[in-house]
Amino acid sequence: MNTLIGFGRDIEYHFARGLRAYLGRVARAVGVGFESCSLDLHVPTSGYVAIERELPDRPGLDLALIWDEVHGWSAVTEPAGGGAPQVLAYLGGAEVLPPPPAVARFVDRLPVAGPARPPVFRAPGHHEDLVDRLPVTGPEGLLRASSPAW
Repeated sequence: MNTLIGFGRDIEYHFARGLRAYLGRVARAVGVGFESCSLDLHVPTSGYVAIERELPDRPGLDLALIWDEVHGWSAVTEPAGGGAPQVLAYLGGAEVLPPPPAVARFVDRLPVAGPARPPVFRAPGHHEDLVDRLPVTGPEGLLRASSPAW
């Protein structure tokens, strides 16, 4: 992972911490714990939240949310024994990082919840445009210009 340092801030450090906090807040909003999450900081950056329920029209398939920095949130199903996820819908909207309650409402509306085609919010990498839109934890927040209200 490359690190961009500028104006006294380590962008990738703050991005990783903020994204981890955001993923945790989304997990809590959909009713699971942080142990149901994983994060991949390679470009394109992505996150995963396992949902502890299955859809009535897809028995035997695990439900999960996947976030990536290009397309935002998608709901997917996966075979219980592993295998490639199948995208059910994308959250869409205007934000690549929507508030956690919006993600929870998306999950509540499944199986029909959003567009079937992936939105394109941004190009991968260059996380300085995302870092101030993520929550902060700890004293490094003093270096940040802003933090979302959620």
